[in-house]
Amino acid sequence: MMGENAIHNSAVGQSPDSSIELHISRSRKIRGGIWKGLMIASFVIIMALLTGMIGYIAYRGIPTITWKLLSTSPSVLNDTIGILPNILNTVYIVVITLIFVLPLGIGTAVYLNEYATNHKLVSVIEFAVETLAGIPSIIYGLAGMLIFVQAMKIGTSILAGALTLVVMTLPTIIRTTQESLKTVPNSYREGSLALGSGKWHMIRTVVLPSSIDGIVTGCILAIGRIVGESAALLFTAGMANNIMNFGQAFAPNHAGSTLTVALYMYAKERGEFDVAFAIAAILLILTLVINFAAKAVAKKLKKGTSAD
Repeated sequence: MMGENAIHNSAVGQSPDSSIELHISRSRKIRGGIWKGLMIASFVIIMALLTGMIGYIAYRGIPTITWKLLSTSPSVLNDTIGILPNILNTVYIVVITLIFVLPLGIGTAVYLNEYATNHKLVSVIEFAVETLAGIPSIIYGLAGMLIFVQAMKIGTSILAGALTLVVMTLPTIIRTTQESLKTVPNSYREGSLALGSGKWHMIRTVVLPSSIDGIVTGCILAIGRIVGESAALLFTAGMANNIMNFGQAFAPNHAGSTLTVALYMYAKERGEFDVAFAIAAILLILTLVINFAAKAVAKKLKKGTSAD
């Protein structure tokens, strides 16, 4: 029978091996088409969900955004609803958190990747960082209340909330920066050292500029978590709506609620869903503005370091 098949294949101009290869290529094409279809379907579903969510928030929130809402404080006596204190407190917490977390996170990542020689210690630290990144934010809020609010006697304040967020976002900054530093080829380091550069000069002028994109990505992820956090801030920053300046945000016992905390209060406690959707739309706009600003600063830093 096999001989007859071989004779038939040779008669039609095909060998047994070519028919097997044709069958394999067809099965691969079928499997590849199925996986490609699944990936396209996943992409369409994710984009539809994302577009639908953003579109619905914009549809419900943007029409209710007014100048009065943005420029006034809430008052029970005057029967007014305003979110100006919440906007200012959000900006204060983002700025204060970044002031502390960026030097600590980037410095730790640089040390672990460029200076540390004890690989076992580095592995332990990396495992601890990854573990901290997976802890729920409510636990950070409880720890922040016990440490910063009570033990350090900072009180319920913007500063206590920012310090809690520093601890919470530090693993994100460390891991993203470290992975970005690992992508820089060793030939860059060796070439810089061969030209007479010192260790720190090489890191400052070669390694960090080459990994600035990853550092900015970590910064954007940290900002997104800061802006969207509410559970930890309920324990540490409080729910006050007093307008304060930037200097007061560094002072103890100056409580203030951010936009996310205000969104929770208006939606859950007061049932003001129109105001809640307006705050959600403002959060989306604020996140986009901060992300574009971070990318612009990264480009400027990259140009400045390359010019040096």
